[in-house]
Amino acid sequence: MAGLVLVFISAIFFPGLILRTKSITSGRKGPGVLQPLRDAVVLFRKGSVFSTTTGVIFQIAPVISLASVICAILLVPFGHQPALIHFRGDFVFFAYLLAIGRFFLIIGALDTGSSFEGMGASREAFFSMLIEPAFLILMATFSMFTGLVSFTDIFSHFFITGDHYVLIFSIIGFYLFIQTALIENSRLPVDDPKTHLELTMIHEVMILDYSGFDKALIHIATWLKFAVYGSLMYNVIVPAEWNIYLQIILFLTVQSLFAIIVGLLESFRARNKMNKNPKFILTVSAIAILAFTVILILNLNLNL
Repeated sequence: MAGLVLVFISAIFFPGLILRTKSITSGRKGPGVLQPLRDAVVLFRKGSVFSTTTGVIFQIAPVISLASVICAILLVPFGHQPALIHFRGDFVFFAYLLAIGRFFLIIGALDTGSSFEGMGASREAFFSMLIEPAFLILMATFSMFTGLVSFTDIFSHFFITGDHYVLIFSIIGFYLFIQTALIENSRLPVDDPKTHLELTMIHEVMILDYSGFDKALIHIATWLKFAVYGSLMYNVIVPAEWNIYLQIILFLTVQSLFAIIVGLLESFRARNKMNKNPKFILTVSAIAILAFTVILILNLNLNL
């Protein structure tokens, strides 16, 4: 339960920390850390407007997207505390939960009948399809490394395997989770959330027709998705047996560091050309395959 509360707290401050980082690096005063939350409250007070060309899919997509992310959070452990829901192979279920929310946003965009939103939905589906193998291969690597097959068991025993390669794979996992989170949430270098040109937009063009309450739900789902990936990063670099109070401090530190990294990337890195994105995403998957291959070779050598 502590992990669930910490993820929600992190999600509240995460987008504000990104904005503050970008403001500081550009020499501007900028908005406060809580400004995105204030914007969400304003959206909650507004009514939703639905086009006559949309159907029920468009209306329920934001709710399903948020619900899928919240359910995914329940599968992620915190320190020595097991996840609220855990079972063998739960990381595969985790990936499919996030995919369900993304799928409904995609078909919700198609439901509008807009060519621009359909184009963004096509890119979202394509890039998500390319990055999903990286996540599953990384988790398969951790599973083979520990001999366990659930989030709770893997992260509880990851640092007590006695293997000298733990640090290396912690760094690789941290890097791959960052890249996966950026691609899943359509951030730089794959997409620029601040762009206003429909031809080059991905996620933002998909939600152009949403307003008020429904748009707030979509934003909150994005914040929570960032926070849950930050929770995964925390689990691969902090041993589960450490003191609970130290873990809480480190959890918030990792989440803040993740937000600052995103802000720095968006301040100093340009967006990739659209035709470069598949190559970039496949490179991330290639790094995951490389880690998997190294673990496979090590296990084969130990068994010989």
